[in-house]
Amino acid sequence: MNSIDLSPLYRNSIGFDRLASLIDHALTSENAVNGYPPYNIEVLSDNRYAISLAVAGFVQEELDIQVEKGVLTVRGHKNSDEERKYLYQGIANRTFERKFNLADYVEVIDADLFNGLLTITLVKEIPEAMKPKSISINNNGKVLEHKAEEKRTKEGEVA
Repeated sequence: MNSIDLSPLYRNSIGFDRLASLIDHALTSENAVNGYPPYNIEVLSDNRYAISLAVAGFVQEELDIQVEKGVLTVRGHKNSDEERKYLYQGIANRTFERKFNLADYVEVIDADLFNGLLTITLVKEIPEAMKPKSISINNNGKVLEHKAEEKRTKEGEVA
């Protein structure tokens, strides 16, 4: 598979180093994913999301949800003690692992299993320090470097 040159995207971007690895992972793993279990990703509101996985036949004890280093992993472990004879088996009861890459500041807040759907609720909470803020522009004719020099002079007098 050919790799994509992302260098033009980085000319005006800073801090998006993880993006290249996410795109590369998506391009290489999309062919390998078998599509089980099927899932939906839903936008509930501006900063709330839900992932619903169709996990019919699984009980709560057979499901595992973990978040590590920005990756949400959902695993289903199906242990069948019974030997069953099927004429036709269209319902998949197999072990699975499904991974979702989470953006920065996205946290899992809840998980619910109801009627064969595992719904995981996520919220994006940007810290106050990271939210956009307005910067006022001083209009008194002084250059910023002069203010820094005045501050150093005053600090020197105090010490």
